[in-house]
Amino acid sequence: MKARSLQDLQAIQRHLAEARERRAAEDAARKQAEQRAQAEKTLFVRAAGKVHPLPAHGRVLLQPDQPLPIAAQQQLDEQRVLRESISDEFDASTLLEVDEALSFRRPGVGPDVTRKLRRGDWSIQREIDLHGLRREAAREALSEFIREAFRLGLRCVRVVHGKGLGSPGKAPVLKGKVHGWLVQKNEVMAFVQARAAEGGAGALVVLLRAG
Repeated sequence: MKARSLQDLQAIQRHLAEARERRAAEDAARKQAEQRAQAEKTLFVRAAGKVHPLPAHGRVLLQPDQPLPIAAQQQLDEQRVLRESISDEFDASTLLEVDEALSFRRPGVGPDVTRKLRRGDWSIQREIDLHGLRREAAREALSEFIREAFRLGLRCVRVVHGKGLGSPGKAPVLKGKVHGWLVQKNEVMAFVQARAAEGGAGALVVLLRAG
């Protein structure tokens, strides 16, 4: 910058003085910031003690995947269904008494129990009529009926399966299935063919164990 007059010279001097003041202020601020950072570092070292940097090993440590939560109630429900399921393939004929009524009593249950059932010594407290149902629907309905009767504390129930007169060949298909299903239910202690007044060959009187 070239001064052409006294005023220009004075302006140049003021400009240079202001520049020096700015540089001095910036230097002072920078020095103050460095001093503050050093003081904080010193304070941290005193508080934390002597530290050493970790050696670089080139590996990344990953947290293991957490196992998925187990649906405990779902497992219990599935186990209950497995326990209560009844199969169509079960052959109950080997467990039935050899008589005209094809009675059943679980091991440990005396023959007097089936005799009393035939005589009607136990009052029938509830019944289910499976007559006319398809096999799968009948199986589900019977399983639910026995489970609910046991839950309510009922001891003697009647299961009407029909005589099969409406089936092809007039064969009592559902009757044989019902025998097999009942034998597989742990709640069932014994059953006999119903008396004539209670359904005869188209029904069973079932004794449930005490809850």
